[in-house]
Amino acid sequence: MAYYNTLNEALAATDEKLVALYPVGYNLQYGETIRFVKEGVFVSVYRDERGMYEEAVSYASKCEDFVSVTRETSCV
Repeated sequence: MAYYNTLNEALAATDEKLVALYPVGYNLQYGETIRFVKEGVFVSVYRDERGMYEEAVSYASKCEDFVSVTRETSCV
């Protein structure tokens, strides 16, 4: 997996249209993952503890549109 400095770079590396699909108003904090479906496309992006964004994962989906942000938890 490749990592990028900006969210737009991480989205565009997979598919340019993902930048336009990204839901407005959702800012990822360190250690968070956003998963969303919009216009029949599922997308998942993770922001690590350094602030770098993992390359987006996307695929076609029949789910209804949704947005979910989850925070990474440590098991120490």
